[in-house]
Amino acid sequence: MQDLSDFPPRARPQPIVQNGASVAVEPYDGARHGEELFEGLGGTADAINALLLYFPNGPFEGVSDFRAWLDRENASGSYVTRVFRSVDSGKLVGMASYMRLDEKNGVIEVGAVAHGPAMQRSTMSTEVHYLMARHVFDDLGYRRYEWKLNNDNAKSHASAKRLGFAYEGVFRQHMVAKGKNRDTAWYAMIDSDWPGLKAAFEAFLSPANFDAGGGQIRSLAAIREGAVHG
Repeated sequence: MQDLSDFPPRARPQPIVQNGASVAVEPYDGARHGEELFEGLGGTADAINALLLYFPNGPFEGVSDFRAWLDRENASGSYVTRVFRSVDSGKLVGMASYMRLDEKNGVIEVGAVAHGPAMQRSTMSTEVHYLMARHVFDDLGYRRYEWKLNNDNAKSHASAKRLGFAYEGVFRQHMVAKGKNRDTAWYAMIDSDWPGLKAAFEAFLSPANFDAGGGQIRSLAAIREGAVHG
């Protein structure tokens, strides 16, 4: 068994900009990003609340209380929010937050994940999570990176699996959210998983993996499967 008696606490995520080929990951600043982010996630209360249906937060009446929520969570240190900016359009298209930081044990969660319409089913939706995971493992040296979700959220289950998070089970009756019971499913990747997952991300994101029309040649899951059996 690995001796972790001298394991040093890890630093919190740093306020860096990560520039990818299709998208940039930027530290959230409410004054700069609040209104633009609201617009990028749908632009109306109805659109935002539909997108964030499975969040325990909300519903939101408009940009003011949406921003107040994000600002409050970031000011308290509960969230370290990142926003996603499309390279092509220059506009904000989504967000996610580092949360439940446990620096002593080297554990961190990615949550409050919201992909706006412009980034759904695009390369951006893969690249942002590669960049965020790379910061956690390569820059900060965390041991464990978690993805938790409402067990009824089929899309989030599919996203976690596609990105390479391993399913770990369900916490039944974990919380009451928006007046309803929430069972919470847990997924995670750990530091020993990361080299293989990183290689698969980079192979998927390589220009060689896209045809002349921009279509992917191999899926991320197929690349991982090939690495396992190759």
